Amino acid sequence: MKLKIGYLYPDLLEVYSDRGNVTVLQKRSEWRGIECQVDRITIGDQRDLSDYDLLFSGGGEDREQLLVAEDLLRKRESLFQAVASGTVVFTICGSYQLLGHYFETIGGKKIEGVGLLDLYTIGGSKRLVGNSVCETELVGKVHTLVGYENHSGRTYLGDSTPALASVVAGQGNNGGDGKEGAAKGSVFGTYLHGPILSKNPFFADHLLQLALARRTDKPVLPLLDDTWEMAAHTHIVQQYSGVSRR
Repeated sequence: MKLKIGYLYPDLLEVYSDRGNVTVLQKRSEWRGIECQVDRITIGDQRDLSDYDLLFSGGGEDREQLLVAEDLLRKRESLFQAVASGTVVFTICGSYQLLGHYFETIGGKKIEGVGLLDLYTIGGSKRLVGNSVCETELVGKVHTLVGYENHSGRTYLGDSTPALASVVAGQGNNGGDGKEGAAKGSVFGTYLHGPILSKNPFFADHLLQLALARRTDKPVLPLLDDTWEMAAHTHIVQQYSGVSRR
């Protein structure tokens, strides 16, 4: 079996080791005997995004985000077709914001998003920074989700877009409503860096499971030894929230 990952804008959106998420997905596939092809896709590339089982994009600075926003709008039709075909979309921070309707900078400039998710983002004068602990439900089971956030944008979800998680410790989407990230169907967004998937291997496997569903009706992922990954996860949970549940 072969898994195809499209890594969007790796030359522009890569802060706080976000590229590590691609490595995690690739290695957790290969360790199970699943061939994993990673293609780097950036501004000007005209690839059919429906060819990919999973699309990933990380965070970046405002200037790079603006450049990406303009190109992503040109890829909007291809992106929507990919999601309709079952492609998993996983985004972090700046690229997460661009999945919504718009991002309004602190100076009042509106950057149009692709509208894949019902959300919008407003720039703030104070950055929301620090380790974060959240709770999320994946396939009927509650997990803790940990990572590091550093963003000035405040994201607000519309009624049709559920949050990825609820905040236990940290700021989340906007520092006020207790929500973190967004998750609708095969589309996910989060403010958690880290890279997030190295500290939350069960979330990495959830994304892989969804992506592999395009290849086979009942994908089965053999268990891996996540002793070290979960030790890092548990340390953050205990240090920042006192919660010990996985």
